[in-house]
Amino acid sequence: MVADWFTGEGDDFRLLGTRCSGCRSVFFPREDVFCRNPHCPGGELAEVPLSRRGRIWSYTDSRYRPPAPYVSDPELPWEPYTLIAVELAAERMIVLGQAAEGITVGDLAVGMEVEVVPGVLDESGDEAGPTLRTRTTRTTWNWRPTGVTA
Repeated sequence: MVADWFTGEGDDFRLLGTRCSGCRSVFFPREDVFCRNPHCPGGELAEVPLSRRGRIWSYTDSRYRPPAPYVSDPELPWEPYTLIAVELAAERMIVLGQAAEGITVGDLAVGMEVEVVPGVLDESGDEAGPTLRTRTTRTTWNWRPTGVTA
């Protein structure tokens, strides 16, 4: 999990950003040091949950294995995935993320409403002895069209 970028589970899952008290700008990924708005004299930055739903601004698919520093196992076949840029109207920003599992570019349209849901970035398993297994799951966020269930 990327520390402090999201919180909750299920219907309570939310991305976390920060809002400047001086200019009211909202940032994601979060900013904890200074306001990124060059016209702002500065203010306190407070954590804020972002909207759960937004509208597709753009989308594409990734059909090739990206170069380093992207981490992928060269021994496994490349699995294409869909990227979505989502406009969060209340925050006046665009947030990128992968589509939820099973969602392809054929399922999407610009302007379609989507919601943020928990996703799996990576899973790895380690064996420690004949019966003990440890499984590590790194979580992230995904975008899914509203009304679609996992």
